[in-house]
Amino acid sequence: MHTRYPRADTRQFDTGHFRQALSQFATGVTVITTRLADGSLLGLTASSFNSVSLDPPLVLWSLGTRANSLPVFTGNSHYVINILGAEQAHLAQQFASKVEDRFAGVNYTLSRTGQPVLEGVSAWFECHNRSQYPEGDHIIFVGEVEHCEVQPQPALVFHNGRFIKTDAV
Repeated sequence: MHTRYPRADTRQFDTGHFRQALSQFATGVTVITTRLADGSLLGLTASSFNSVSLDPPLVLWSLGTRANSLPVFTGNSHYVINILGAEQAHLAQQFASKVEDRFAGVNYTLSRTGQPVLEGVSAWFECHNRSQYPEGDHIIFVGEVEHCEVQPQPALVFHNGRFIKTDAV
């Protein structure tokens, strides 16, 4: 069931204020990776990740409608969500950059469906690209988890525009 209601009343804040308010919500940091038909790899940093359901196992993340990678992620059948550990802020920065080869110098293996899994992450989820929902200036991706692995370690957290490391496993 997908219900849509009329838009909210006029807002009393601007985009900058909204972004500042959102920055107060601490999130984990992920790198979403996939493999293109020609065998090349694509990855991007995302903090818009959340669990949806245990049965079936579903997770979600979102990508801006202006992202150059949008056609790849909307068209591919699978992707991997890599949860970064406390010592992997450099990967978050590298995959958020505009460099042509974001995988340069990055160690990874391939999942059973050929998707890149970053080495040393605290967890990863290999997902079937189950559904996509356009909302505002983003597309919400719902992935059905086909395989996952976990290596508990301190977390990398993004809060108030910067990376923070947790101490606890």
